[in-house]
Amino acid sequence: MARPDKTAAVAELTEDFKSATATVLTEYRGLTVTSMKELRRSLGSTTKYSVVKNTLTKIAAKNAGVEISDDLLVGPSAIAFVKGDPIDAAKSLKNFQKENPFLVIKGGIFEGKAVTTAEIMKLADLESREVLLSKLAGAMKGTMAKAARTFDALRLKLEAGSPAVEAPVAEVVAEAPVAEAVTEVVAETPAEEAPVAEAAVVEEAATETPAE
Repeated sequence: MARPDKTAAVAELTEDFKSATATVLTEYRGLTVTSMKELRRSLGSTTKYSVVKNTLTKIAAKNAGVEISDDLLVGPSAIAFVKGDPIDAAKSLKNFQKENPFLVIKGGIFEGKAVTTAEIMKLADLESREVLLSKLAGAMKGTMAKAARTFDALRLKLEAGSPAVEAPVAEVVAEAPVAEAVTEVVAETPAEEAPVAEAAVVEEAATETPAE
């Protein structure tokens, strides 16, 4: 590869590393051209799957501030530069590998940290962001629907009943705790405000009692 071409290739790889949310390094030895096209199709438009030269990849990774172990840059390499949901990309790679054992997932970078093949497989088993958002939307919709039904039931109940000011006194008293009501009455009634009728009865009884 001529020097200008190498420079351009390194610049492109550097930008790919910088813009990717995750990268997965693979070995594609044994895969046919048709299989490679199928893999790119399964990864979708948000993941760029590129066959790379190991020496240029190492330089580009360093330029982008990404550390890649030399063990990952052995043999014919191709890198999946993920610019969408890393979970979706991991699922696509895992599913493709089941049908095409020649694809070897060597490791990668996720959230700025090196990840192993086993960790990428675990990532593939997680629910994608789209699925989680869908579940969250469903849960919120269910909660809002329940709240709406509750408010409708309360409104119908209020419309069916009498206005609060016309409610029977007995009903209002019955709904209040008796002990609490008595306590409040006793606390709020001063001693000097005893009922006048009660004072009159006491006085009359004292007058009618014959002296010994």
